[in-house]
Amino acid sequence: METMEKVNKQTFKRFFQLISKERPIFFGLIICSLIGNALVIAMPFIMGIAIDDLLKLIGTYGIGQITFAQVKEALLIPVLILIVFSLFSSLTSFIQERVMASLSEKITLRVRKEVAKKFKALPMSFFDQHQVGDILSRTTTSLNQLSQVLLTGINQFFTSISTIVFAGVMLFYIDVKLTLIVVALIAGSSYLTGKIANKNKVLAEKSQAELGNLNNKTEEFLSGNLVTKTFNQQNQAKQVIFETNQKHYQAFLNAQFMNFAIYPAIRLINQLAFIISGIFGAFLVLQGTITIGLLQAYLQYINQISEPISTASYVINSIQAALAAVDRIFEILDEKEEVPENPVPKRIEQPLGKITFEQVKFGYTKEKILMNQVDFAVKPKQMVAIVGPTGAGKTTLVNLLMRFYELNSGRITFDGVDITDLSRSNLRGMFGMVLQNTWLFEGTIADNIAYGKMDATREEIIEAAKIAQCDHFIRTMPNGYDSIISSENGSLSQGQQQLLTIARIILANPPVVILDEATSSVDTRTEAHIQKAMDEVTNNRTSFVIAHRLSTIENADLILVMKDGDIVEKGTHLELLAQPSLYASLYNSQFQET
Repeated sequence: METMEKVNKQTFKRFFQLISKERPIFFGLIICSLIGNALVIAMPFIMGIAIDDLLKLIGTYGIGQITFAQVKEALLIPVLILIVFSLFSSLTSFIQERVMASLSEKITLRVRKEVAKKFKALPMSFFDQHQVGDILSRTTTSLNQLSQVLLTGINQFFTSISTIVFAGVMLFYIDVKLTLIVVALIAGSSYLTGKIANKNKVLAEKSQAELGNLNNKTEEFLSGNLVTKTFNQQNQAKQVIFETNQKHYQAFLNAQFMNFAIYPAIRLINQLAFIISGIFGAFLVLQGTITIGLLQAYLQYINQISEPISTASYVINSIQAALAAVDRIFEILDEKEEVPENPVPKRIEQPLGKITFEQVKFGYTKEKILMNQVDFAVKPKQMVAIVGPTGAGKTTLVNLLMRFYELNSGRITFDGVDITDLSRSNLRGMFGMVLQNTWLFEGTIADNIAYGKMDATREEIIEAAKIAQCDHFIRTMPNGYDSIISSENGSLSQGQQQLLTIARIILANPPVVILDEATSSVDTRTEAHIQKAMDEVTNNRTSFVIAHRLSTIENADLILVMKDGDIVEKGTHLELLAQPSLYASLYNSQFQET
């Protein structure tokens, strides 16, 4: 329990620091709330005095002998005061609601910007270790929950606390002994509130974690819909979604039950306070200790104080749920960022494409080293092929080249400059990569091709498409180059999507090209056309080609054979075939299969 309270305090403290710019406005809202609620609290007391004055008038003259002028004299000033107080309290309430509505959106927007900024600074390892659905849940549902609590909860909390304080003062002013009984009941409800609030945060965290799992499973099965149907696994997918949904349902149900269960519990205690106050107050009136007007005011204060206690209890629970959401957001903001760049980075203006790996050691974790010592040198405009069995570290090698991950030791140089001395934008701007898994955003074909060169002309886009052998099928689309596509809408085959990504790299025209199984998704005939295009792409520039079809890299200037993360062989095609090598084994096995 102490640990949970400590975590809550730390989260609340961090959140308070996060809204430091808005603190003056929050303090202004508190003052506004104090003024408005002080006016509201004064109204029952003024009514009580007016009632007592009216009763004295009736007692003096009798109810049938009172004139309108006498009633007016007794009630005019109290009624005018009540009207003025009511108008001012309504005005302060309007100001609170209006300002908080704007403030909550500003804070949520800033947090969303902070999260978006953080994503740009996070290393690839973060995205390797976190599921897409969970990240989406944290950045959408959690932020929306924070926004809702800021919008409605904070104002209610300010109002509830100030009402409880002011009404409590008036209760003690009217009758101390009677109020002590009420305070004992309120203390019991406060204790119950604290117990439920701590439990509620735990349940809220579990509910949000299960929602992240549900989002992830949903995204996973929707993305793999074709595979699911191909293997007739619809029922299995349905069962997995059902079970995940049931877990979220149960976690959400428990959180909501605890969230709302506090209302009837607190209301019961408050009603007991009202009944006890009414009974004891009646005795006090009969004894002459208190007037009927003040008893009326006292009972109104009991009602006024009971509702805020219920509201404050509910708001505290909502804040606990919001703290759970904020925790999930802070977990992202606390993630370790990419290694800072050189404060004064070097820049390569005219890259040649000379690349060297010098005693490179790397592991995704310090405990599990993948590469122990990788050494090789690539001359400008050479074609380097990287081959090896699945999981050998081929893709990892090129990821290190583009500094998506940091080395454990050793160094990589580009034209003699350590890549850690370059800015990441300058380094990555010198590479173009065609991945095995294509990615197209929702937009026109022209925009997708121009993704690596946003200022390209239509003529340049069409020329790149022609070289990539995709101009012919683009022109068969309903709107040609202006047709709307994406990786998800199914309007293009996997092979056509791959051709567009190749056109994208041709248009970008980088000094170094990386082809990661670039032809794996096309048929043999199309592959022949693409191979011709690739020859043009790789001509007169440094290129790295990851290939399983070894027949496509026979003309490579250097072949790196990888196994278990390390380079075990290197040489030309003929050099490697001339000896009993792993490369020769892989090469011959492909032709034996053929």
